[in-house]
Amino acid sequence: MCLDERQYVGSEGQIWTTPDELRQQHQADIREEEPGLTGIGMKPSFAIGQRALLLETPDGNVLWDCIPLLAEEMVSFVRSRGGLAAIAISHPHYYASLVEWGSTFGARVYLHQADSRWVMRQDPCIHFWSGEECELLPDVNLLRLGGHFAGGTVLHWRGGEKEGTLLSGDVVQVVADRRWLSFMRSYPNYIPLSSAEVQAIRDRLEPLKFDRIYGAWYDRVVASQGKEAFRRSAERYLAALRGLHAGD
Repeated sequence: MCLDERQYVGSEGQIWTTPDELRQQHQADIREEEPGLTGIGMKPSFAIGQRALLLETPDGNVLWDCIPLLAEEMVSFVRSRGGLAAIAISHPHYYASLVEWGSTFGARVYLHQADSRWVMRQDPCIHFWSGEECELLPDVNLLRLGGHFAGGTVLHWRGGEKEGTLLSGDVVQVVADRRWLSFMRSYPNYIPLSSAEVQAIRDRLEPLKFDRIYGAWYDRVVASQGKEAFRRSAERYLAALRGLHAGD
């Protein structure tokens, strides 16, 4: 993974740790995002610092994306909310400790078949799905958008407080100015996506209703009017590829 063009090896080389060391040095960082949606992260921050999301529905719970740490506080919290019906992960950068999470909760882990070569540890809990859409639960669907990875996936939740929610990881990236989103093949190495890829992502999401977009970090959330933010962000990105920039 570190040799792939989307990633890198730091100037000090690779540094390794173990699950036990992580549990000794880090602890759970659990925060409610909205009713039915809770962030599960770790503090202090580790690696790129993403957090997972626990989505609670009347038909079962889904863990969206994954983090390296599986601490007892996390296990107790998830079990207190009814456990997990499924785990779904957006792309290989967030595979993390997916086998530990899946085995602990007896949950099937949904990964897109197009990214299967990036799975370094096979396990019966892993389920590879194919095609463009997978229904996890009533009102909870996975959609393959590609882009960042061939199997890059987002989760569309038709429930929630308003008109639906998109959990996007960084397949559709909520940027620092949270009124906007962007798209990249590699974020650390600044490799953009092509216009054809972004147009395909735009067309795939256009039929869906969603008001909020949750990115991969606690502070990366489009809190309202998410569909409008997505539309104008895709148009801005495509215009920039044509050499057009607002305000120039």
